[in-house]
Amino acid sequence: MIKKTNLEINNSSKLIRNFINLFLMGIGLGVIFGSIFRTITPTSKVFNINQRKAIAESNSRKKIGIISNLNGLGNYKQRKELIILSNKWKKLSDEKIDLQVSAYLNFEDGRYAQLNAENSLPAASSIKVPILLIALEMLDNKLLSWDELIELKRDLIASGSGWMRYQRIGQKFPIHEIATEMIRVSDNTATNLLIDRIGGIEILNKRFIELGLNQTHIKNMLPDLNGTNRTSAKDLCQVFQIADSTNFLSLKSRDLFREILSTSKTNSLLPDGLLIGLGQSPGNTDYNLLINGYRVYNKTGDIGISYADAGLIEMPDTSRATSAFIVKGPFNDPRSATLIRDLSAEIINHIKTARE
Repeated sequence: MIKKTNLEINNSSKLIRNFINLFLMGIGLGVIFGSIFRTITPTSKVFNINQRKAIAESNSRKKIGIISNLNGLGNYKQRKELIILSNKWKKLSDEKIDLQVSAYLNFEDGRYAQLNAENSLPAASSIKVPILLIALEMLDNKLLSWDELIELKRDLIASGSGWMRYQRIGQKFPIHEIATEMIRVSDNTATNLLIDRIGGIEILNKRFIELGLNQTHIKNMLPDLNGTNRTSAKDLCQVFQIADSTNFLSLKSRDLFREILSTSKTNSLLPDGLLIGLGQSPGNTDYNLLINGYRVYNKTGDIGISYADAGLIEMPDTSRATSAFIVKGPFNDPRSATLIRDLSAEIINHIKTARE
C-alpha cells in the first residue's frame, strides 16, 4: 500500500515537472518568435524608414538654416561693386527700353556687377538648376537613390523640349538619367518627374525660401509657357554659389552638379556671349572657350517671352564667378537673346581691361 502511494506521488511529480518544462519552453519560444516577427514585420520596417527620414530631414533643416542666415555665400560674399561694368550693362539695357532685364555677376573674391539683380522675372528652364540642387541635397540625406526607378505617368508628360514624353506610359527611368536629361536637353517631362519625386511644388518652394532664394517660386509644372514660374538673376547665381562654395552638398554631389551641368547642349546665350567678348564668332563654343582657358557650367531657358541663362564660370587663372541673365520681352523677339550675349561679352571686356 505504501509502495503504491509512493508510485502515485512520483508520477504526479513527473507530470508537474513536465508541465513546468513545457510552460517554460513555451515562454522561450514566444520570446524568440516575437523577436523574429518584430524584426521582419512591415510596420517595424516602415517605422525605421520613417525614423531615418525624420533624422535626415532634421539634419537638412539645420544645414539649410545655417546657409539662409549668411549674407552672401562662401567666397562669393559681396565686397566691391564693379561700377563701370554695372553702368555698361545699364546702358545696353536702356537701348532696349521695352525689354525687362535682370543681370548679376559675382566673382569669388567678392567683386560684383548688377542690374535689377533681384527683379523677379519668368524663369523658363533656368528653374531646373535649383530643382537639381534640391534633388542632390535629398540624395546626400538618403531621401532618394541615384539609381531609383521612376515610372512615367501620363499626367506628368509635358510638351516642349525633351524625348521622355514620347516613351511608353509606365516605363521607368533611373533618377540619374532623369536629372541629367532635365539639364542636357532641358527635358520638361523629366523635370516634372523629378518635381513629383521630390514631393511636389509646395515642398520645393519651401526649400527655396529656406535657402534664401526669395524671388524663386514655382507655380506650375513645366513647360510653363505663360511664365508663372519666377526667379531673379541674383537667386540663380546664389544656387551656383551654394553648390560651389558651401558645405550644403557633399563633395560627391558637388561633382555631380557640375558634371550634369557640363552636359547642357545649348550655348547660344551666356557661353556664346563670352566667346564674342574674346573676339571669336559663336561655334564649337565649349572647345573654343576651353582653349582660351574658360569653362562654363550653365543652363539656359527660353519660353519665347523670356530668355535666361545662368552659370558657373571657370577662368584662366583658376578663379571662378557666377553669372545670370534674364530678359523678358515680346514673344520670340531676337533682341532678348542678343542682349544676353552683349551683356555676357562685357564680362570678358571687363576682365581684359582689369588685366591691362
